[in-house]
Amino acid sequence: MKTAVVLLTRDLRLHDNPALAAACAAERVVPLYVLDPKLADLSPNRTRFLHQSLADLRANLREIGGDLIVRTGDPIAETITVARETDATTITMAADVSGYAVRRERRLKEESERHRIALELHPGLTVVEPGTIRPGGGGDGYKVFTPYYRAWSAKSWRAEAPMPARITLPSGLAAGRLPATPDGESPHTCEGGESAARRRLATWLGQGIGGYGDAHDDMPGDATSRLSPYLRWGCLSPLALAEAGKARDADAFVRQLCWRDFYYQVARVYPKLSTEALRPAADQNWRQDDAALQHWQDGLTGVPVVDAGMRQLRDEGWMHNRARLITAAFLTKHLGIDWRSGVSWFFRWLLDGDVPNNSGNWQWTAGTGNDSRPYRRFNPIRQALRFDPDGVYVRRYVPELKGIDGAAVHQPWRLPASERRSLHYPGPLESHRDEAVWLRD
Repeated sequence: MKTAVVLLTRDLRLHDNPALAAACAAERVVPLYVLDPKLADLSPNRTRFLHQSLADLRANLREIGGDLIVRTGDPIAETITVARETDATTITMAADVSGYAVRRERRLKEESERHRIALELHPGLTVVEPGTIRPGGGGDGYKVFTPYYRAWSAKSWRAEAPMPARITLPSGLAAGRLPATPDGESPHTCEGGESAARRRLATWLGQGIGGYGDAHDDMPGDATSRLSPYLRWGCLSPLALAEAGKARDADAFVRQLCWRDFYYQVARVYPKLSTEALRPAADQNWRQDDAALQHWQDGLTGVPVVDAGMRQLRDEGWMHNRARLITAAFLTKHLGIDWRSGVSWFFRWLLDGDVPNNSGNWQWTAGTGNDSRPYRRFNPIRQALRFDPDGVYVRRYVPELKGIDGAAVHQPWRLPASERRSLHYPGPLESHRDEAVWLRD
C-alpha cells in the first residue's frame, strides 16, 4: 500500500486543500504538523491561534478516520523521520514565498531526494499562485497593483480541491501530543481553527459581504469580514472565499483578496520584504526617538484616532483596515520613525501578521514600497472626521475620552483647559518637524 505524508504549514483545513487532496491519492495518508522551536514565541497571540487551529484540525481529521500527527523539532528532520517510519513514497506540501518557507522547501527537497522520496509542492495559500502572472514586458512580478489586478482578474482560477471523505493512517504511528494553548497577550482575540472560520464565513456571507464596498472603511461600523487571521493560517481557502465573493458580485471584497495575492507575488521576488526597502532612495533620514515610538506602541500619542487603533491592536490582536493605514502613516510620515519598527510591532500582536501583507503594506504606507505616490501623507484628523465622524470608534477604545460628545473627541486639545485637565489624556506628541499645521487642519 502506498503512503503519502502531507506536511501542513499554513493550510490548516480540510476544505480545498490541494496538498492534502493530492496525498489522498495514496491508500494511507499521514497529515503532519511540525512545531518548529525557531518560530515559537514570536507572537503569543499567533501561538494561541495556531494551537487552537491544530486542535480543531485534529478533531476534524478524526471525524473522517484520520488524525493529526504532531512532532516538535526541525521540520525537515521530523518530516523525513515520519516518512521513513511509514515507508512513504511521497511528501506533499503547500508552496510558500517567505524566505523561511523557501529555505524549508529547498532543504526538504534535498533530503527527500537523498532518501528517494518524491516531494510535491501544491498551491493553496493564495487565489492565484505567485509567479503564474508576469508582466508582458518581462520581469518576475508586477510592481504596481492596478496592472496586476487586471491580469489577475482575467486569469482562470484552478478548481477547488475535493475534501477527503475518509483518511486511513498507517498502523502503529504515534499521533503525538498537541501543545498546550497559551493565553496570548490580547484578551479579546477570535478563536482559531477551521470550524470557527467557517462559522464566521457563514455569518459574513449572509449578513456582511453585500455592503462591503460601501462600508469597509466605516471604522465604528466594523463592517470588514475579520477573516484575515483565518486566511493567514489557511483555516479558510482564499480561492473558495474569492469564488464566494464573485458569486455575490462583491467586487470590492474580491479586490482585497487580489491585494493579498499581489503582496505574495512581491514577496516571492523580494524575500527580504520585512527588512529591506523596495525603494532604497526613500529609505533614509529616519529619526531615532525611543520615547515617541513607545508612546505610539502604547496608544498614548495624544492623537485619539491613532491611539484607538493601537489600543484595538493590543486588545484584539487585530486592527481595522483604515486604522492600520492611519497608525502606520502617523509613525512613518509624522513621527519620522523607521517603518521596520512598525513591522515588528504589528508582527508581535497581529493574528493575521505574515511577511507578504504586513511588510508590503507597511512599505506602501512608508513610501518605500509599491506605492506609485510614495510621498503621500495622511492627515489623521481628517481621516478620523471622515471615517469616524461621530467619534464612536475612538470612544470604544480610548475610555479617557468617553465623556466628549461627537467629533470633538478627535481634537481634545481644543477643549477648554479645565476640561482637558479632567481627561487624564496626553497632549499630541511633537515630532522633529513642526506639526502644528496638521494638528490645526
